[in-house]
Amino acid sequence: MAAVRLPDGREMEVAPGERARDVVARIGPRLLKDAVVAKLDGRLIDLDAPVDSGGEFAVVTKDTDEGLEVIRHSTAHAMAQAVLELYPGSKLTIGPPIEDGFFYDIDVAGRITDEDLPRIEEKMREVAERDLPIEREHMSKDEVTDLYRENEYKLELIEGLEDGEITVYRQGEFFDLCRGPHVPSTGRIGAFRLQNIAGAYWRGDEKNPMLTRIYGTAWATEKQLKAYLKRLEEARERDHRKVGRDLELFTFSPDVGAGIPLFFPKGEQLRHQMESYVREVQTRYGYDHVWSGNLANQKLYEKSGHLEHYIDDMFPAMEDGETKYRLKPMNCPSHMTIFNARAHSYRDLPVRYAEFATLYRYEKSGQLNGLTRVRALTQDDAHVFCTPDQIQSEFARALDIIREVLDTYGFTDYRVQLSLRDTGSDAGKYIADDEKWARAERELTEALDAAKIPYEPEYGEAAFYGPKADFMAKDVLGREWQLSTVQVDFLQPGRLGCEYVDENGDRKTPVLLHRAVTGTTERFMGVLIEHYNGAFPTWLAPVQAVVIPIADRHNGYAGKVRDRLAAAGIRAEVDDSLNSMQKKIRENARQKVPYLLVVGDREAETGSVNVRRRGEGKKQTAMGLEEFAEEISGEVASRSKELTVGASGS
Repeated sequence: MAAVRLPDGREMEVAPGERARDVVARIGPRLLKDAVVAKLDGRLIDLDAPVDSGGEFAVVTKDTDEGLEVIRHSTAHAMAQAVLELYPGSKLTIGPPIEDGFFYDIDVAGRITDEDLPRIEEKMREVAERDLPIEREHMSKDEVTDLYRENEYKLELIEGLEDGEITVYRQGEFFDLCRGPHVPSTGRIGAFRLQNIAGAYWRGDEKNPMLTRIYGTAWATEKQLKAYLKRLEEARERDHRKVGRDLELFTFSPDVGAGIPLFFPKGEQLRHQMESYVREVQTRYGYDHVWSGNLANQKLYEKSGHLEHYIDDMFPAMEDGETKYRLKPMNCPSHMTIFNARAHSYRDLPVRYAEFATLYRYEKSGQLNGLTRVRALTQDDAHVFCTPDQIQSEFARALDIIREVLDTYGFTDYRVQLSLRDTGSDAGKYIADDEKWARAERELTEALDAAKIPYEPEYGEAAFYGPKADFMAKDVLGREWQLSTVQVDFLQPGRLGCEYVDENGDRKTPVLLHRAVTGTTERFMGVLIEHYNGAFPTWLAPVQAVVIPIADRHNGYAGKVRDRLAAAGIRAEVDDSLNSMQKKIRENARQKVPYLLVVGDREAETGSVNVRRRGEGKKQTAMGLEEFAEEISGEVASRSKELTVGASGS
């Protein structure tokens, strides 16, 4: 008899024909109730799969990430079954689990709108109540082709499969081409909610038919589902498009064009503060700022490789006689051109260029999303020209900048994704040079190891010219955003003729580090708006204080308060509208101004202000004007994430 070895080291003999569920039941009946699938020698298997060959055995329960992914995959099948029963003749395509849920792309026989989702949900509950066994079948290529003879989408998928490795899962009369694994029966799919409907081209190609994509979320328990829906509701309240509109930060207009944001005065002030801060930090760390314009000769991008590998994301060329120009999609070719304008010795290196440049990406209209996906974007871009021996120290310098900036903005929970090339089917999207790719990946990995930063490799996510270390940060809602990046490039500098003279008088090609701290101003602003829900720290707030006169006769003193604060570098306004004092307080509180300063007769006589801090209701503190100006100036200078002025008042 063979044996399976459990995670605690124990071994259990398994009889011929024994299945995973039998082993789990022997470990404990309660465990069988919580089990979703099992793992044999590191591979997920159905509970009904045989384990009589033995091996390393583990139970995957519903409260694990792997268990949740299986639940979501099985829920996608339940949804597909519900759609087929409600809309006979519909054709299934693909339906994978995704973060927090699942989707299924379906060629629906009829029309489905968001209003139909409750009806589909109800049918899914019927499917779950039937508690249909979910069974795996192995089929030959001919058998499965015959099974899907009326579904051209599945037939296209089957063409790419190897005979002998094809599996289909059945639950009642429903079947689906799938690798699995799945929960044992439809009664084990847990708690779910269908969320929305979108359009999706078959295989992401706009030349193919448009399918109906149905999104849903699934969780092990109803409690988890409710908690997730509550987080979603909070996220909707924090949606940067809504908050940005309410706070008069930015807008979009069809007169200007989709994906091109327009910033109101407050929004421009916010982005000015963001860019000024990063500029200050970069300068302190030895970066020089340059400027390279918004257009470039198309031949520059032919040399760099962007035209070949990035053309789908570039706007069409503009012709001037025989010369073609492109709106600039990124800065690196321009910065290399600036580098080439002067001769360089090894003594000059590293050369660090930084630029806040507006770039233009031809994003598809369906991918645009407020500020987080735009066509006109301003990148806090930097490029470091260095020798191979300087890669480690320059990476450490870039890392120090990233850590300082992310911490200042309140992003302290982040991980690093090491984005590498895929040498398989997607190899053609990268510049071909295996030796330099290997060296770039080795250098970046060693830099991360030297900095003692844990990282997770992600194949297929590299830039076309080199690997990346992408910093994935979590906001206050636990959502993850890709913010900062450092990239190692051994390829582009040589293509554009970048050189320096080494200590032996030989001409060498520098290594190029691409580095962005906050990525793009627009996207990072969208993230910040949602992270803070529009209640920005004082140093970042477009308006830091509003002076509210109790009556019109106090307008003169209110103006003096504003002028004194302005002299101290504080962005202050006077609300001298015709509204009552209470309404002024309410309206400015809705604008999430950090400090409201109420002034009347006593304040005018004593040279003081009554301070109301954001979020503290009617609580207020009487302070001398000079004291307030000094304290708020200190808070701004320290870039505190908290409101500190008047904290002890009542």
